[in-house]
Amino acid sequence: MASIKLKGNPIHTSGELPNVGSIIPDFKLVKSDLSEASLTTFAGKKKVLNIFPSIDTGTCAMSVRHFNKDAASAKNTVVINISADLPFAQKRFCGAEGITNAETLSTFRSTFAKDYGLQIQDGPLAGLCSRSVIVLDENNKVIYTEQVSDIVNEPNYDAAMKALNNQ
Repeated sequence: MASIKLKGNPIHTSGELPNVGSIIPDFKLVKSDLSEASLTTFAGKKKVLNIFPSIDTGTCAMSVRHFNKDAASAKNTVVINISADLPFAQKRFCGAEGITNAETLSTFRSTFAKDYGLQIQDGPLAGLCSRSVIVLDENNKVIYTEQVSDIVNEPNYDAAMKALNNQ
């Protein structure tokens, strides 16, 4: 169990993020057309998993915009934005924002948050994903992780992109 914060107040997650150097377990998440996606959907590509509570909050939206911009210049890379939002809300947001260089996937029919150790266990956001970034190489080996210490803060974009570009 990891200890993080929400606006300075302590909260806990269901576990720890996968270790750097480990092969990440597969997942099944829901795409905007309600079909399922897994790691094999993005086989052979580097992956930035941008994980957050809800796309309808300012910080989460900012991270989607930021990684969308970064993905435009990254070779053989896909940014996958993951939240518990319904696919309809994710699609609406991306359409309104012109987000074209990133995928959005919903956890609403999966155990992803718990399986990856980032499900918030207590506080007002219990059940949602903590703000985290996991960067994978083409073989799904973890090359970078960050669980943001306070959910209201943005992730360290530069560190994530540096890890990605050093592969």
